[in-house]
Amino acid sequence: MCGLAAAKTHIISFGKPMNVKWFVTPEKAQAISVRPLFVDSKLREFTTGDVHEVTDSIFVVRRAYRINDYLPEDQKRVPDWKWQRGDWLVVNRRTGNVSAVNLPEFDPFYSVVSWYRDYAAYCGLAEDGTKISAMVAQLGTKKPVLRKIVGNAKASDVPDSECAPPKWQRDPTRVTFAPAGGEALTFEVRGHSADLAETSEKNDGGTQ
Repeated sequence: MCGLAAAKTHIISFGKPMNVKWFVTPEKAQAISVRPLFVDSKLREFTTGDVHEVTDSIFVVRRAYRINDYLPEDQKRVPDWKWQRGDWLVVNRRTGNVSAVNLPEFDPFYSVVSWYRDYAAYCGLAEDGTKISAMVAQLGTKKPVLRKIVGNAKASDVPDSECAPPKWQRDPTRVTFAPAGGEALTFEVRGHSADLAETSEKNDGGTQ
């Protein structure tokens, strides 16, 4: 038989939205909407929030999942499922592949991601929970395009970011961070790097 076999067409679809409770802490719950993500009619993940189209074949969406809150000492012998917001997923319509997006210092409780093209801007939280950084990550890369410490994290059980969602602009590509209690900082993004824009007051340089 001559010729190459035709590539399989994958069907990516979302199910009906469901209103559930996101258990932020054992004492605090917040209503969110989740949707099942299907690949070729098979359930792959649950998602929450809007989809961001990166290209005509790739999009990103935030993952939602259920975790079992059951303790060995609990009398109830069935799983106690609690909904949580998770990381971000990249979905390829052509290959049907679903995988996690590499977002350094991303924290499910405090990081609010703002997407532009294949860039993700957000406030990252250090592993020890003490520092907040302005972060820009790019799909397909492990090293962040930008990491700039912008403040100290505050001890709180409120699931809000320490800075507002970053704002993007084009021509030139720039992103502005507004950390709580600090001055707004604007960075110009060029390929795999970013520098403090000339319109912002420079203190100690751009990226770290």
